[in-house]
Amino acid sequence: MNICVFLSAANLDERYTRPARDFAELVGKGGHTLVWGGSESGLMKVVADGVQQAGGRLVGVSVGFLAANARADADEMVIAKDLAERKALLLDKADAVVIMVGGTGTLDEATEILELKKHGKHAKPVVLLNTAGFYDGLKHQFRRMEEEGFLPLPLADLVFFAEDGISALAYLEESAGIQ
Repeated sequence: MNICVFLSAANLDERYTRPARDFAELVGKGGHTLVWGGSESGLMKVVADGVQQAGGRLVGVSVGFLAANARADADEMVIAKDLAERKALLLDKADAVVIMVGGTGTLDEATEILELKKHGKHAKPVVLLNTAGFYDGLKHQFRRMEEEGFLPLPLADLVFFAEDGISALAYLEESAGIQ
């Protein structure tokens, strides 16, 4: 399975790097391919290292102005002309999406992917990995959107909330029919 991961390229503390590394190792050991922003820094590097070291493949999609930070030893690296094309390519190359901790770029990617799913432009499973309660506020906001009628479909049809990498990968594998 090609698993797209949206996450930060920032250098973060163990609270975020350890769970990210653990999830990455599960992805690699499961024989899956990581589809990610292609960066060789921060949490993106942690996840790419973990997947690669555990035997998984790496498919990166960087963007022109960040190409200098692209991982040189990825199995495949595509350079998009802009962020919009990058998001489209990441989704196109993925069978599933996991949203990990990140800043405004990650939030932008997450909301676009969810909006496209809401409108039936893709049916890929989407997991929001709530490491260390990072997305508790967003989870609350999504539930409020659902309760107050802002979502045209049940929240559970839009996104799965996982508290750890094991739950996230189990959900994706179950969605894909992998035992």
